[in-house]
Amino acid sequence: MSFLAAFIYRQFIHEPPAPTASFKGRTIIVTGSNSGLGREACRMMVRLGASRVILACRNVDKGKIAAKDIQATTSCSPDMLEVWQLDMSSYASVLAFAEKVNADLPRLDVLLANAGRVTRKFGMTEDNEESITTHVVSLSLLAFLVLPKLRETAMKFNTLTHFTATASELYEVAKFKERKVPDGKIFATLNDKSKANMEDRYNVSKLLLMFVIRQVATMFPLDSRQIIMNCVAPGFCHSELGMNEINGPILSRLVQIVKNILCRPTEVGARTLVYGASAGANTHGQYLPDCKITPMKGLAKGKEGRELQNRVWMELKEKLEQIRPGVTSPS
Repeated sequence: MSFLAAFIYRQFIHEPPAPTASFKGRTIIVTGSNSGLGREACRMMVRLGASRVILACRNVDKGKIAAKDIQATTSCSPDMLEVWQLDMSSYASVLAFAEKVNADLPRLDVLLANAGRVTRKFGMTEDNEESITTHVVSLSLLAFLVLPKLRETAMKFNTLTHFTATASELYEVAKFKERKVPDGKIFATLNDKSKANMEDRYNVSKLLLMFVIRQVATMFPLDSRQIIMNCVAPGFCHSELGMNEINGPILSRLVQIVKNILCRPTEVGARTLVYGASAGANTHGQYLPDCKITPMKGLAKGKEGRELQNRVWMELKEKLEQIRPGVTSPS
């Protein structure tokens, strides 16, 4: 099925099922949860019995508004919902957040890595273009930093824990011309403003995110770690993602009209996030668009995809080790 045909099927014909898994007794963190898919995923998991839900947001004030909204619509105890500061564009923020997780949480059952950004403007945060810092480097750093707590929870409570990342079907159409450079130069090329193809950047960043999930899943076998690593794709949904890029009332109105025609309701897209955060052992290292395991396509498929993943990983590992020496060593 072509990408366009698959898009039409997902958006207008198929609807992912409402989640029914129990989150009773679970402690959950959702990044990027002050609005959109993240907020709705939190709401669903509260209704499914979660005991403690932490909204990890760059803007704490917006996170508190989201928490009040969730509490009002679910009638849960306000004590169930907490808002913690996390800015995925800052390594220091990621490090501080992970330190708080490991120090303050008696257990962690799910980390749903949903924070993201869409931009066609080149800008640097830390040592990378912003999309690469947020979707790839910081996500990887966060994963390695919280995996010990996820494993500790799994062992102590005899359960399976989850690290689930929000990917995108757009990875399939990533051109990723930066891959053609010599080994060791991929990230340097991505971070070169004069060579940046920002029209392709979101697609590329989600492709690299999927490489990360697949790589870390290989490094942390399920039978010894009891942590399920997977990534989901919610489809084209109503959200605030990318709306800061729209300038002017006329363009904003046109974009809204298009979204009203094409977009899924936010609640429908959020079902896929909740599914990933409760899916079974067979989803370890897998890609789950619309709540089903699907082979990776495009530049991620086959032997060539694995080879490209390895090239990306070798560079990314060096970056992560510079931020926190020893962080990528499985313990």
